[in-house]
Amino acid sequence: MPQPTPHADPQNYLRNLMQAGQEVVHQFERALSSGRQALAPPDLRWPVMAPASLTDLFSLQRRYFEQMGQLWTSFLTSPSGGAERTPVIAPAKGDDRFKDEAWAKQPYFDAVKQSYLLGAKFLHDFVEQANVDEKTKLQMRFFARQFTDAISPSNFPMTNPEVIRTAIDTRCESLTAGMKNLMADIRKGRISMTDEAAFEIGKNLAVTPGEVVFENELIQLIQYKPATEDVEKRPLILIPPCINKFYILDMSPGNSFVRYAVEQGHPVFMVSWRSADQSTAHLTWDDYLETGIIRAVDVATDITGSDDVNILGFCVGGTLLGCAAAVMAGRGDRRLASITLLTTMLDFSDTGEIGMMIDEKYVRVREATMGRRGILPGKELAFVFSTLRANDLIWPYVVNNYMKGATPDAFDLLYWNSDGVNLPGPMYCWYVRHTYLEDRLKEPGRTVQCGVPADLSAITVPVYLLAAREDHIVPWETAYLASRLLGGEVRFVLGASGHIAGVINPASRGKRNYWINLDLGAEPDGWMSQAQEVPGSWWPDWDSWIKARSIGTIEAPVTLGNETYKPIEPAPGRYVKVRSV
Repeated sequence: MPQPTPHADPQNYLRNLMQAGQEVVHQFERALSSGRQALAPPDLRWPVMAPASLTDLFSLQRRYFEQMGQLWTSFLTSPSGGAERTPVIAPAKGDDRFKDEAWAKQPYFDAVKQSYLLGAKFLHDFVEQANVDEKTKLQMRFFARQFTDAISPSNFPMTNPEVIRTAIDTRCESLTAGMKNLMADIRKGRISMTDEAAFEIGKNLAVTPGEVVFENELIQLIQYKPATEDVEKRPLILIPPCINKFYILDMSPGNSFVRYAVEQGHPVFMVSWRSADQSTAHLTWDDYLETGIIRAVDVATDITGSDDVNILGFCVGGTLLGCAAAVMAGRGDRRLASITLLTTMLDFSDTGEIGMMIDEKYVRVREATMGRRGILPGKELAFVFSTLRANDLIWPYVVNNYMKGATPDAFDLLYWNSDGVNLPGPMYCWYVRHTYLEDRLKEPGRTVQCGVPADLSAITVPVYLLAAREDHIVPWETAYLASRLLGGEVRFVLGASGHIAGVINPASRGKRNYWINLDLGAEPDGWMSQAQEVPGSWWPDWDSWIKARSIGTIEAPVTLGNETYKPIEPAPGRYVKVRSV
């Protein structure tokens, strides 16, 4: 906490509070505007919200005014507060915005809090009664939540008791420190969520030993050093999301999927996507398949001498992998022995809140501005994803950083979350049109990729398909539908937690759980009702699944690369260290 300065002027206290609040709101507005340009339709307006009937509207209004009347009556009859005043409305379980005891014990803050909660509930109920189609209602829910999250009294200096108390205790030095934090974040173009000085790629992140053995304009391919005397004959290639850095799969040593796979005797290769710049602004979806994934298969098979590979894709990396596998199958290329898809969509019929922001006009505008050449900044996509959980990933940092003048704690996952990757415009435009907008991938031959009419059912190799139960980016029910598109044996596993924590769940910690049900004939809810819950991480289950299809082991190589593909530089390589602007 900032320490008070003896010469601070208390008379500037209220003025500084108000100025800080205005700056914070302006910063969020600028960021929100930038984020909407990344994903939301540029001409999106709040839809006309007609209730199902006037009777419903009047009933809604009457209930709201009755509750507001109860609220003010309770304060008039018991102005000092205490146990005798029963709340009219309480925060939802897990809502940390109002955890400070002043929100309940001090009448002013209690009244502000409950008034806000009643208003937010009214807007929520109004949206639920709106007589609109389902997609429009999803849009309304999203923007109603964004609005109510933004106007929470916890987000403004004059109505947040913690901010006021900290300002008084530090004689406004917290506000001074907060303004410095704000200006620093404006220069960076993003809200700081972690102490970025605490991390360095190659020092305490992405430290599994290895060498970059190949690079082109799109990828570097890393080969990791074996950690066992013998290794599997088949190499394992990892395809991370192309909108994030690969080290989500190689965080600190105790949190690294790469290290786990190496320690289980897998010869591991990692694709490191290059962040787009003007020299690569022309790259297409086909380039990501051909120059990225299929080229990685070429190199890994050449180095190891194996006829085929095990390959794993995560999130968008999994979507790319599914398409690449369909292209290879269409060409008669049988070099994929097994496929692992982590929190991946191939069926885009229900994409959650992300998909509802994309419509025909938005895609056409993007195609006109960057469809042939251009760059989609990674920080814009990162902000859009953060808005899906604004009360976790935006507003706590606005309050703590800018109003309280605090420095964020060091948290490796949040450092990674802020380390985005730019995408080439042509690649991005193809992706959003053929997936989120038109949902073409699931229809055999509906897309032509790398000159091949792509058919996911032509993928006949075994597939390990993992979803996460609380995933807000890839709904698990949608991930489950991919099992019906693929032509081979599928093992579907449902992990606990969300999009990241559901995947990065080290076996050594024995945390969380996962669900298994070998019968994939039912709808998602039916599958879940019959699934068996298994304690711990899904990682050992995956390793057992891979090794059940093993073709044997060989002595681990002493050197990395070969005569054709010689080591270029130590892992994690140059591409991953470039910060997107």
